[in-house]
Amino acid sequence: MSEADAAARPVGGTEYSWIRAVPGGTGITVLALLLSRPVCLPLLQSALRRLQASHPLLLAQLTTASAAHPSFSLTDPSSLSLLSLNASNLPLPPPDAESGISPFHAILERELNQNPWSDPSPDRLPLLFPTVYEMPDPARTVVALRFHTAVCDRSAAAALLKELLCIMSSAGTGGPGEGLNREIEELIPRQDAWKPFWARGKDLLGYSLNGLRASTLRFEDAGSHVRRSEVARLVLGADATEKLLTECKERAIKLCGAISAAAMLASHASKKFENDQYETYSVVTLIDCRKYLDPVLHEHNIGFYHSAIINTHNIHSGEGLWEVAKRCHDSYSNAMNNKKHLKDIGELNFLMCRAIENPQLTPSSSLRTALISVFEEPVIHDSSKLQEEIGLDDYFGCASVHGVGPSIAVFDTIRDGKLDCACVYPSPLHSRKQIQELLEDMVRILTQGTVNDESK
Repeated sequence: MSEADAAARPVGGTEYSWIRAVPGGTGITVLALLLSRPVCLPLLQSALRRLQASHPLLLAQLTTASAAHPSFSLTDPSSLSLLSLNASNLPLPPPDAESGISPFHAILERELNQNPWSDPSPDRLPLLFPTVYEMPDPARTVVALRFHTAVCDRSAAAALLKELLCIMSSAGTGGPGEGLNREIEELIPRQDAWKPFWARGKDLLGYSLNGLRASTLRFEDAGSHVRRSEVARLVLGADATEKLLTECKERAIKLCGAISAAAMLASHASKKFENDQYETYSVVTLIDCRKYLDPVLHEHNIGFYHSAIINTHNIHSGEGLWEVAKRCHDSYSNAMNNKKHLKDIGELNFLMCRAIENPQLTPSSSLRTALISVFEEPVIHDSSKLQEEIGLDDYFGCASVHGVGPSIAVFDTIRDGKLDCACVYPSPLHSRKQIQELLEDMVRILTQGTVNDESK
């Protein structure tokens, strides 16, 4: 790679689709850390610069002078700007125990809705915005890292969390970078990406028709054009999580299938149909493609390397969790066996951009393209001495969805044996009360599914 290539490159197809989506409000990735002690700003700034040295894509700026040909270009490491804010001076909502909105939760939502990339001027912007919030409680500090999703998917965010903990605890130093990582399209093996022209047209038509016939979660306010991302939390205790994971393993069903099934059953039940009316729902399963690329990448390879598989399912009243979960699992597994997670990237990026340009093609111009999005695999996180050393009490990692996207985006983590999901939704299209009731029903469905005597 030449020095010029290492310092700049045009964005790839998937990255371009995120660059189109972020100005509308979808694709702002936030990693928020709640610390039990004040943070030393010079130490944090030094740690972040080490992260950038190890991952030059985080040091890059997005250049959009040419809307049709945006690019990433490296900048001086000293350009990193660390913002410090006093949370007491911000218009944050008061803590609400009933809704679970803590000051930390409110700051997360604030970060998800800070969108410097929505302003066409300037035409060069960083891809990372770090902020430290001094909390009213002097024993609490929040560190928020806001990324453009085009350069930081969920696997990358999880890897950055681990690396940042190591650097801040002096257990790690980072390492030199090797230029800007290549886009996913360049790394897909040629035999896995090839598809006849007519097949691409057929798939585009199929995705479009399935999207038109799919139902949605009931909209509370589809008329408001000012939307924001809000977050609700779905948590299962350690015992319930262990039972759920055991059932999934015994039935050869991944956790994402059970979560998708519970969401569809809860959504169907929320409409209180008087007869056996069915509805069709779309589910987006996000696949980390790093292990399918050439060369194979790992989680520490920062960038956006996920692809999506979209399946539709007919849901009737009275169906059981595992019956629907098996259909979810089989549908996306069959798609993966046919390499659709690699072959269909271009088609799904194209449709995403068409929905952004033509919201009237979606129900009530809501820009909702699915009921739910889930990840094929959860993030596994266990507490460590590093976490105790820097005083990490809690954290969130998720991305905004109030532009184009699903009604609920589920970011699932198994934390110390407990299922902990950050569920992001667009407001006021959906209300906090509506989503919390849906999640409570999902918890009931998931827990009852581990005790009912359903055939395996």
